Amino acid sequence: MEDVEDMDITMRLAQDLEADALLARSPLAALVGMLLDQQVPMEWAFSGPYTIARRLGADDLDAHAIAAYDPEAFAALLSEKPAVHRYPGSMAKRVQQLCAYLVEHYDGDAAAIWSDAGTGAELLRRLKALPGFGEQKAQIFLALLGKQLGVRPSGWREAAGGYGAAGVYRSAADITGPESLAKVRAYKQEAKAAAKAAKAQGK
Repeated sequence: MEDVEDMDITMRLAQDLEADALLARSPLAALVGMLLDQQVPMEWAFSGPYTIARRLGADDLDAHAIAAYDPEAFAALLSEKPAVHRYPGSMAKRVQQLCAYLVEHYDGDAAAIWSDAGTGAELLRRLKALPGFGEQKAQIFLALLGKQLGVRPSGWREAAGGYGAAGVYRSAADITGPESLAKVRAYKQEAKAAAKAAKAQGK
């Protein structure tokens, strides 16, 4: 596996220099961004970790600190305008659950999830075990790790399913700038329309 620390990583998921810089250097920030990526635009979701860190008065996210934070105070922190998510209260709970899981199973080190994963299948299993990560979210994050963060255990593309394929624009894993973001957004809209049409035909 390529040493991530030796890579010059640039990310464009949040479409904001400082927020993207945090995603690139912080495994926990990337995980939290992926967790937040539902029912809001991707840029909003992936800007969330930077907003949380800033409101905590920190340069990075700390799983131990977030897990131990007073739940009501943490929910209030995410609810400040502009809110970190459309549903800041429920997402605050999910972020704390994720961090508590990381503290219990990985001593708070998000990168430990993938640093010694021998195969893509093993890494997918670990990601699916995370609170808030179902099959699809785990596969997208696995694809993101492989395509943009240099985490490429044997069989990672296969484990990521359709999201792991090269040359596609299907998810956050494929976003490297405004142009690819537009392509991913168009793909999602087409998929949503196709699903709606299929459902209508099935009635």
